[in-house]
Amino acid sequence: MISRRALELATAVLTGGFGVTVVISSLDNGIGWSSAGVEAGTFPFLTGIIIVLGSLYNLVRGVLPVASLANVPVAITQLELRRLAGLFVPAAIFVGAIPLAGMYVASALYVFAVLAIPRHQSVPRALAMAGATSLALYVVFERMFQVSLPHGALAAAFGF
Repeated sequence: MISRRALELATAVLTGGFGVTVVISSLDNGIGWSSAGVEAGTFPFLTGIIIVLGSLYNLVRGVLPVASLANVPVAITQLELRRLAGLFVPAAIFVGAIPLAGMYVASALYVFAVLAIPRHQSVPRALAMAGATSLALYVVFERMFQVSLPHGALAAAFGF
C-alpha cells in the first residue's frame, strides 16, 4: 500500500526534478535580454522556477504534520496500483519502442496491447484498430501535414 503522504512527497520530488531540468536547460539557451529582445531561454527558465517553487511548497506541505488529506493512510490500493501499472507499463514500452520500431509499428503494437491483452476487445477487432491507428497516423502526418514521424531502426534496416 502506498500512503497519500508518500505519494505527495514522491510527486513533489519528481516535479521538482523536472523543474530543475527545465531551469538548467534554459540557461544553455540564454536568459534575459539581447539586442533582438528576450532570449530563447527566458520563458522556459521562468516556467522552471515556478515548477520548482510549487514542488517545494508541496514538499513542505507533505512533510509537515498537518491535519489534511496527507494524513490519509492509503492513497492507492493494490488493485488500483495494478490497474495503473496496466496503463503505465505498455505506455513506457511504447515510448521505448519508438526509436527501434518507429512510430507506426510502435503505435499499432501499443493499441493492440492495450485492447487485446486485458481482453477489452477481441483479437481481430484489436488488430483492426491497431492497423487503423497506424494508417491514420501515416495519412494525417506523412501525407496531409507532410511531417515525418520517427520511422525507427526497423524501417532504416528495410531502407525506408
